[in-house]
Amino acid sequence: MDDSPSEPASSFELLQRAQAGDRAALDTLLARHLPRLRRWASGRLPVGARDFVDTDDVVQETLIRALRHIDTFDYRREGALQAYLRQAVRNRIVDLVRRAGRRAPADELTTGVPDQASSPLEQSIGVEAVERYERALQRLKPKDREAVILRVELGYDYAELGQALQKPSVQAARKAVTRAIARLAREMTNER
Repeated sequence: MDDSPSEPASSFELLQRAQAGDRAALDTLLARHLPRLRRWASGRLPVGARDFVDTDDVVQETLIRALRHIDTFDYRREGALQAYLRQAVRNRIVDLVRRAGRRAPADELTTGVPDQASSPLEQSIGVEAVERYERALQRLKPKDREAVILRVELGYDYAELGQALQKPSVQAARKAVTRAIARLAREMTNER
């Protein structure tokens, strides 16, 4: 009997088992991806939309919905599922922002009370920067895009990145991410 500790299953292995109906594998995928997606989504839901829903709830509901259709997901490489789930959460946030923008304010404005929310200018500068980032990200090669998303948005450490990006070492993963971020910065600068 082998007493060595078993390595955690890769997302690819878990996905294959989940697609075959393994509920425990599906739960493990949920537990693995939920915290990273919550970190990524944190602050992306505008104040006006937060009055109606909680960011954590949006992420969890979207993730559960996406994982229900896991049997149709075409898995090509480590990290693809995380990118797919991130896009699903992003799409849901965009839907909520649009819906919140169409709703009329529930109460009339009160006078004399300073607004603690950011100004329209502050909000538009933030939205503009995020949109420029997203456009620049889409212009990157898929491997560079994946490296940026996994490191910057989802907080993968370099060991996790090495595995996800199929790099031979932690140092190779660090170099790949550094180069990808430099390319992203050039794309964002060129857009101005």
